[in-house]
Amino acid sequence: MESITLTAAERPLKTFLPEYPQLTPAMRSALERMARAGYPPAYTLSPAAAKASYEAGAGVLEVPKATLARVEDLTIPARDGVQLPARLYAPSDAVLPVLLYFHGGGFTIGSVASHDILCRELSRLSGCAVVSLDYRLAPEHRFPVAVDDAWDALQWLAAHGRGLGIDAARIAVGGDSAGGTLAAVCALMARDAGLRLALQLLFYPGCAAWPAAPSHQRFGHGLVLEQPHIDWFFDQYIPRESREDWRFAPLNAPDAEGVAPAWFGLAECDPLVDDGLAYADKLRAAGVAVDLEIYRGVTHEFIKMGRAIPEARQAHADAARALAGALEPQKP
Repeated sequence: MESITLTAAERPLKTFLPEYPQLTPAMRSALERMARAGYPPAYTLSPAAAKASYEAGAGVLEVPKATLARVEDLTIPARDGVQLPARLYAPSDAVLPVLLYFHGGGFTIGSVASHDILCRELSRLSGCAVVSLDYRLAPEHRFPVAVDDAWDALQWLAAHGRGLGIDAARIAVGGDSAGGTLAAVCALMARDAGLRLALQLLFYPGCAAWPAAPSHQRFGHGLVLEQPHIDWFFDQYIPRESREDWRFAPLNAPDAEGVAPAWFGLAECDPLVDDGLAYADKLRAAGVAVDLEIYRGVTHEFIKMGRAIPEARQAHADAARALAGALEPQKP
């Protein structure tokens, strides 16, 4: 008889969800709905199809789109002359401090559009401006293009932010997943360049070169982010021989002394959770102030499920509180 291998989306739910009794009822319900929808995993698709599929589903479980005083598209120049799309969000017309945000998606999928609602929430709840960057994606643009784009955007914002009506002297960096990696790397580069940052805001960042931590085995199958996803994303983005580079794996940075204070928002049921904890420990050991929250019973990508997952809304509020505390926006 011919053997048939089913993807996580195709396997009967009873074959994997009982393995994770710590899932909250809301998270379990969301996973069941995703599985019933039967969407093919990104790692079974071409990069172009994976990008399109992610964009199509990005807002399904999001909170309602917030209306803000300012939502403006702009471009930011990269070192090779390419104009990178970006979007500015601000809850008022006042001169506000700013968070430079890098979206997640394994350096291969995701965009300003896919993270529009999240960035609106961070701006609305914190009282700060947010600039979301469309850095260039793999496989067309492999490592270190995303890092270079992120760093170029940060330097440009520090130098030219006043022209956007923001306070360029009060800047934070942030991101989720691969975007969290870029934010952590930019914080290290800013330290080396003497560019002062108020905060690095890191939602479940990728920090390690290899999937060696126990959480990769513990949560690497049947949930939102599976180990085959991670392997596929990294194969699109970076050659294996380059993965020890700290610009890909900030855990490999020679030292972290003097980097910006960090806020971590980690998901308990996430292959990346142990790597995030290890990076938080690295920062603490270097004398960096670290505030860390682990959201129990939820998975990778939960912050984009606020309509269904209460922990997502809590994480939005916690992150915004940390951002406002670090940047101290003036009340209108």
